[in-house]
Amino acid sequence: MHQLRLPNSIIKQPTPQSNVLTSQRRLAVFQSYHCLSSPFHLRLRPSQQPTNLLASISASACHHRPFTTSLIFYKRGGKQESKRNAETAASQTQNLDPFDFSDLKTGIDEALANLRSTLSKLRPGGRFDPEIINALRVHLEKGSKETVRLSDVAQTVPKGGRSIVVLVGEAEHIKPITSTILSSPHSLNPIPSPHSPLELNIAIPPPTAESRKRVVDTALKAGEATAHTIRQIRGAQQKRLRAMSVGRTAGPDDLFKAGKEMEKKVDGGYAEVKKVVEGAKRALEEV
Repeated sequence: MHQLRLPNSIIKQPTPQSNVLTSQRRLAVFQSYHCLSSPFHLRLRPSQQPTNLLASISASACHHRPFTTSLIFYKRGGKQESKRNAETAASQTQNLDPFDFSDLKTGIDEALANLRSTLSKLRPGGRFDPEIINALRVHLEKGSKETVRLSDVAQTVPKGGRSIVVLVGEAEHIKPITSTILSSPHSLNPIPSPHSPLELNIAIPPPTAESRKRVVDTALKAGEATAHTIRQIRGAQQKRLRAMSVGRTAGPDDLFKAGKEMEKKVDGGYAEVKKVVEGAKRALEEV
């Protein structure tokens, strides 16, 4: 079988000039791609510099890189953010109202409630609130600074109105509980029960002139402390009105009326303190 052969004149042989042109085209394409994808430029030796038009265009692209920007999208606020903004706006509006006495009223009411609670625990003798014994702090370990509430390790039971029985949970706690009760300022003397080693009997001493005077003085001091608290609350309200006057967020007429209303409410608080203390004083002296 004969093989067909073409003449050499028909077959196109690569020439040195075509090889150089092909190499330059490849170099120009590589150079353009490299300049667009990397911040570094390709450096060529003088003998490798492009000489044709395609290579010149690719080389110029290295010096004129495209610069693009993109938009920034922010996240939209949800319902919680809207709610917080509404609450902030409401609080600012409330703070700008000179006739808003909610903080003043709340503070005075809390101070009076604390005063009544303190006076209700005062006893000149003959009657005694077991909660006073329950609130005593006991050092269970000698030399330790840690204390526990007496009600955590024992139970107090009133007996006949003239005595209190303390039921201790563990025998090792008898001594520290006895020492705590003896060192309290209530003139109490716990005595071990002959029927149970875990019981302490406390006889409530009858009221005396000295004990009555002592609890009355305590009631008067509690009233003075409450009046001082009300003065501090009034000062905070007065400072708020002063800030409105400096910032001109309220008119002078409104601020004047608000100041008179504030003084009226504060005077009412003082009068209630005096009334509560006088009532407690009479009750303590009549026992």
